Amino acid sequence: MTAETTAARTSEQAQASPAEPDAAHAGSATRSPVDQMPPLRRAFPLAIQHLLAMFVGNAAPPLIVATAIGMAAGETTLMVQLAMIVSGVTTLLQTLGAGPIGSRLPVMQGTSFAFLAVAIPIAQEFGIAAVFGGAFVAGFVQVIFGGALHWISRLFPPLVCGVIILIIGIKLMPTAIDYAAGGAPAQAAGDYGALFHFGIAALVIAVTVACNQFGRGFLSVASVLIGLLVGYAVAAAFGMVSLQAVAEADWIFAPTPLHFGLDFTSAAIIAITIIALASSMESIGDLTAVSRTAIGKSPTSRQLSGGVMADGIGTSLGALFGAMPNTTFSQNTGVVVLSGVVSRFVVALAGGILLLAGFVPKFAAFFSTIPYAVLGGAVLVMFSMVASAGIQVIGSEVLNRRAMLIVAVSLGLGIGFSFAPEEVTAAFSADIALLLSSGIVPAMLSAVVLNAVLPKQAPAGRDPAAGTSADPAAEAEPSR
Repeated sequence: MTAETTAARTSEQAQASPAEPDAAHAGSATRSPVDQMPPLRRAFPLAIQHLLAMFVGNAAPPLIVATAIGMAAGETTLMVQLAMIVSGVTTLLQTLGAGPIGSRLPVMQGTSFAFLAVAIPIAQEFGIAAVFGGAFVAGFVQVIFGGALHWISRLFPPLVCGVIILIIGIKLMPTAIDYAAGGAPAQAAGDYGALFHFGIAALVIAVTVACNQFGRGFLSVASVLIGLLVGYAVAAAFGMVSLQAVAEADWIFAPTPLHFGLDFTSAAIIAITIIALASSMESIGDLTAVSRTAIGKSPTSRQLSGGVMADGIGTSLGALFGAMPNTTFSQNTGVVVLSGVVSRFVVALAGGILLLAGFVPKFAAFFSTIPYAVLGGAVLVMFSMVASAGIQVIGSEVLNRRAMLIVAVSLGLGIGFSFAPEEVTAAFSADIALLLSSGIVPAMLSAVVLNAVLPKQAPAGRDPAAGTSADPAAEAEPSR
């Protein structure tokens, strides 16, 4: 649930025009381009390009959660550092594979924005250990989901996934506005909501949109990163940046397991598992887009199953070390399309570099120096793209009366409970109240149940409401 300013466009490109094999691969007619490695002098800069395209999206979720619960600068740095390490490990697992785990496709892994919608309230209510306890269990559920993908995926057609993705984006938008206004610490200082905060956030948005829509090549793919850099430079010029956290951070540090602990709270387990299942369906879309780009055909059932299981392993592994849940990053599909190099070993090299960089706390500490207003402008674009992706997935269905009713009831319950006063859920236990107020849980449950029980309509010989075939690869491709 990542980040995602190019996702919708790259998904269309991936379906329309598979990449041609790179010239470096011409000498081998027996091996797939995915399994060929270009010379290191070319592979290294391509790997760096993959890193730059996903780095902000990977660092932002732990940074947002840490600041939302008031973590100290050192703990925030550690959260970002752990995200880098676990994402690097999971990328290697996804691209190189280990037995049945891993798609062995050029897929980059990173921390998911989708989980923020429940991770923030869970952390505020039960503590950060409850988030990691829920993620630890959810990762194993994803592994089981991947193994039984052929049967279970029918419960999550594009219509259901689209509703969940849309609710996630809507739920996150107030957080982005809060950051654009200066964030909670700025509120205590008396300048929360000041115009200069909104001005910097607006600058980040303007640069991001301009680069994404009018830039070419890497300029378009890395539009969020460029917007952040411009906003950061302007904020620094006005004295809004402190590098104290970077100065205090160590050069080398190896993290230890269970630094933040694990707390198994039922509400956290249920909420995060539901997001993990929806995220698995998003990963199927990303794997399908990458496969069509790389080899011109949909991935096999084994590749889809292995890819989802790698997601789950990464999520559980991350929980042990204190990293947010992992998922596939669709913006890196755009890098594959732009470069035309589809080697999974190039992406594996990017994962290796990310893993090594994670052991340098000074590098991770830099992200904790980003002012709230700068981060707010960037994540507003990212969160809004999550919601837009949900609309895109819903729009892939034929919206007959049945589908419209499912969307209407699910959105009504999800949005209604998300922004309802606390008195609405006061009669329930704390766990149930948290699940209801997340909005995502009631929206998903209603969408799944209604999709299962309402009579299907099939005009022109097609069952649009079912929204899925026996092959999950045929489903719509939601954006990360």
